[in-house]
Amino acid sequence: MTAQPPTRAGYPVFRPVPTRWMDNDHYGHVNNVAYYSFFDTAVNGWLIEASGVDIRTLPAIGLVVETSCRYFRPLSFPDALEVGLAIERLGARSITYRLGIFRAGEPGAAAVGRFVHVYVDAHTREPTAVPAAIRTIAERLVGASGHQP
Repeated sequence: MTAQPPTRAGYPVFRPVPTRWMDNDHYGHVNNVAYYSFFDTAVNGWLIEASGVDIRTLPAIGLVVETSCRYFRPLSFPDALEVGLAIERLGARSITYRLGIFRAGEPGAAAVGRFVHVYVDAHTREPTAVPAAIRTIAERLVGASGHQP
């Protein structure tokens, strides 16, 4: 039995991400590697927009240490996509995101993923606390469900 894809109700924030011509592979659908780019674009775009801070200038940076993706149905250029974001876990030094990729307007996810940022000092690369500007906005998504503006 095939599992049903998650719905939009599980994601409090959505970010638009367009597909590009180069995302399609020889088989006519978005290649699996593009999904990870969609995750990265959505998470970092949300961090910048929601915090109002250029995250590249913070004393700590989030390094991706783990990603995964489960596919439910194919996508193809020129699909307009929306990436749903939720936070599965907010630790002292890391954030684990739960992500859903939806074709614009569709109720069920085409793919779901997990994305883990571990924060390190921007210069020494030693693990450090999640920056306050990031923690403040991340706390709003912990345990949240449903769409928030």
